[in-house]
Amino acid sequence: MNMEKTTRELVFLDTETTGIELEDRLVQVAYKTGDITENELFKADIPVKIESMAVCHITNKMLEDKEKFQGSESQKKLIDLFSKDSTVLVAHNAGFDIDMLKREGVEVKNQICTLKVARYLDSDAVIPKHNLQYLRYYLDLNIEGTAHDALGDVLVLEGLFKRLFDKMCKMKDSDNSSITENDVIDSMIEISSKPSLIRRFSFGKHEGSLVEDVAKTDKGYIEWFYNQKIKDEIKDEDWIYTLSQYL
Repeated sequence: MNMEKTTRELVFLDTETTGIELEDRLVQVAYKTGDITENELFKADIPVKIESMAVCHITNKMLEDKEKFQGSESQKKLIDLFSKDSTVLVAHNAGFDIDMLKREGVEVKNQICTLKVARYLDSDAVIPKHNLQYLRYYLDLNIEGTAHDALGDVLVLEGLFKRLFDKMCKMKDSDNSSITENDVIDSMIEISSKPSLIRRFSFGKHEGSLVEDVAKTDKGYIEWFYNQKIKDEIKDEDWIYTLSQYL
């Protein structure tokens, strides 16, 4: 297959944060675009929570002498980068990173969420889980890097994107031999702009079960889980959308 190359600038990005609530802020930003790779730690206005330390291994002591992201050269670079219509952020569970960047004064126009694209392509719910590191090993991606470090996750993210992009290309090429890379990128952006359907539980008492099957055998659980998601401070649009299909 010989396709016209994309004119989009893809920015593979990951953030680490003080936590996952509305009050939380970023403490690390790593991204890769073309031959440029950036990775930097920042001191937030609130301390890193223990739960976050346990995941990203960034402690408050590590941030004592770091500058704040607000007003930094890194913030200025990202604001300039994402101000371009041709720039596309690529992230896993992109909504989280986009929201965190917005809190820090960086607006993102275009985005590809590899989590949503992975779910879309796994239409038969063959893959048990779709988190980044699970997909790394399930798909046998040959990537060097440390899990849950922002830069390590960016390298895995880039490898996952290439795999998903290739699969999208093959799907579209079977329907239209004249497609371009921009066409495929546009399709991934469109998929990422909508809530995704979660087909299988990857946790809890129904772990491994199809959501559709649980809706038939334990409707009360679906109702309870939906109400919990509605009450959450930060809304999970994918779960809310999925559960609403069965209520």
